[in-house]
Amino acid sequence: MKRLIVGLGNPGSEYEDTRHNIGFMTLDALAKASNVVFDVNKRYGAIAEMKLKNKHLILLKPYTYMNLSGNAVRYWMQKEKIELQHVLVVVDDLALPFGSLRLKTKGSDAGHNGLKHIQETLGTTDYNRLRFGIGNDFPQGAQINFVLNPFSGDEQKLLPERIEKSCEIIKSFCLAGADITMNLFNKK
Repeated sequence: MKRLIVGLGNPGSEYEDTRHNIGFMTLDALAKASNVVFDVNKRYGAIAEMKLKNKHLILLKPYTYMNLSGNAVRYWMQKEKIELQHVLVVVDDLALPFGSLRLKTKGSDAGHNGLKHIQETLGTTDYNRLRFGIGNDFPQGAQINFVLNPFSGDEQKLLPERIEKSCEIIKSFCLAGADITMNLFNKK
């Protein structure tokens, strides 16, 4: 009954509140709401464990940097004997407007280096991901600068509610499964 919830991001204070770290931010909020803390001295990242009814959740914030996220995912799946269908990756998505949330059970990496490495490491695109829209309001060629900068002031005001909604989706995924959760939350 274990679930592995992976929040993608980059370690280090210089990345802390950036768009690319929305996965870390979401897992931090989920852990805080459940009164659990991350152990930062685990292999490949920070780990927190929590119970959700009869489910055991392992929250993982990989410290491998985005481009090597698959190493952490594979290690913790194997260590905890968690099957692929019980893994959920929380990731920033440029293709979605800010604050949009979409749960998917498979798909391409859409140019996201973290997803690309997970796909290469696991050998499949059939894994669950919660896509958190960060928008794409940047000039051509400025994508890296955009994702590695903090959210705008207006976005920061809306961020807590969107992160809270992400946590609801994660809990639903763990308790009800991907299909029911997509039907409940993936409304246009």
